[in-house]
Amino acid sequence: MSTISVRGLAVATATTVTAVGSVVGIASGSTAQANDAGATAADATLLMDIPAGGQAQVQTASLAQQADAQAIAADVSARKDAEEAARKAAAETAIAKKELAEKAAKEAKEAKEAKERTEEKAAASRGTDVRDSSSFPAQGSYTVAQIQAMARQMVASSQFQCFSNIVTRESGWNYRAVNASSGAYGLFQALPGSKMASAGADWQTNPATQIKWGLNYMNSSYGSACQAWTFWQANHWY
Repeated sequence: MSTISVRGLAVATATTVTAVGSVVGIASGSTAQANDAGATAADATLLMDIPAGGQAQVQTASLAQQADAQAIAADVSARKDAEEAARKAAAETAIAKKELAEKAAKEAKEAKEAKERTEEKAAASRGTDVRDSSSFPAQGSYTVAQIQAMARQMVASSQFQCFSNIVTRESGWNYRAVNASSGAYGLFQALPGSKMASAGADWQTNPATQIKWGLNYMNSSYGSACQAWTFWQANHWY
């Protein structure tokens, strides 16, 4: 027995149907039936020509396209996230660098100021008692010129003008000056005047002792005579 393909069987069947239809049609005088039989045969042939599993292949292709689209969308999203993370990291780095720079500038400024204060104190220290107060012979009285001459020998030259500015405004270089309302005494208007006893027992009558006390007070309280003068200008006391 010969093997007959499905398509061949369909063609043969269609041919038979067509032939029978033609005969019947001729006998009955109807052409419509012959035409209908031909169409049926042709339809059968076309249906048999569709490959098996074609619908599944179409569905698979559609799913593959969807997967590709999702992959592209995911890649775009990942790139955006990466760019945003990079911008954030760059901003944080810039802020950190700025903070470090500001901190370094602040520390440098503080170090500079500390150095200047140290140098001023050293200069003031060198100027303290350049000539000791005890080296001046005691006198019954002193003129302003004599007192100023003592001060020039006891105060560093770099600090003398500031020192002189304070004494001029406090007492006018009168070592016996007394404030009638407060009782402040001497060149520096010490209150109470007895504080100057730390520099010598003759603080009431010896301007050299008062100069020694006043200079020590300025150095210990403000760092130097010039810093004391700066404070005095701002407050009118020291």
